[in-house]
Amino acid sequence: MGSLPHVVEDCGGVVQLFSDGTIYRSKDIGFPIPIINDQSIVFKDCLFDKTNNLHLRLYKPTSMSPSSPAKKFSVILFLHGGGFCVGTRDWPNFHNCCLKLASGLNALVVAPDYRLAPEHRLPAAMEDGYSALQWLQAQVLSDKGDAWVNGGEVDYDQVFILGDSSGGNIAHHLAVQIGAGSTGLAPVRVRGYILMAPFFGGVARTKSEEGPSEHLLNLEILDRYVNILLQLISLSLSLLSQLILMVYVRRSNYFDVM
Repeated sequence: MGSLPHVVEDCGGVVQLFSDGTIYRSKDIGFPIPIINDQSIVFKDCLFDKTNNLHLRLYKPTSMSPSSPAKKFSVILFLHGGGFCVGTRDWPNFHNCCLKLASGLNALVVAPDYRLAPEHRLPAAMEDGYSALQWLQAQVLSDKGDAWVNGGEVDYDQVFILGDSSGGNIAHHLAVQIGAGSTGLAPVRVRGYILMAPFFGGVARTKSEEGPSEHLLNLEILDRYVNILLQLISLSLSLLSQLILMVYVRRSNYFDVM
């Protein structure tokens, strides 16, 4: 009889990886952050990927600012952070950020969720980021598209992708995938990318990693997120090896009987 599954990696109790590859994800996360009450912005949730049950949140100013030189709202695709392992559009910190972006920039903010690791291996998150852009394109092209997108108030020729932390990493990969001058999402046109403290890493420490750590999101926590991704790959290979061995033994026993 094998040993019971045990925790092999723990990110503060928020995400735990067990030795058998199963995942525990806490839904009870206390945020000491009050939600901003901005009456100048309205928001709503939309399903953008039925297959993976992924939603996004739209933020739209109730009116165009009189001081704005633009006549239509530009579009910002906001990709949240969380080390690829945690985070969702309705976390207070991300929600507040999107409210401020919509208000301060007179923009329609599109904030999609994406599939999280380690349950969903990379590049699932990158695929979901692109899927959100395809959803935006579909709304623009459809006569029955979302009125907030194709109601004539939005300039979809002015789309910018903003990513925070792991979202910045996703934004980088979208830039590589979409490329300069690409018309694959027409009439949606991505004009630029903003990477806020993008989550990149390698074998050698960078200067930013060697510098002072933040109180909550320190280097140890970031390393744990990376370890979860790497250990899941290791566990998967281990389980695959065991499966291959089991098949080999059973085949050998079968031929021995024959």
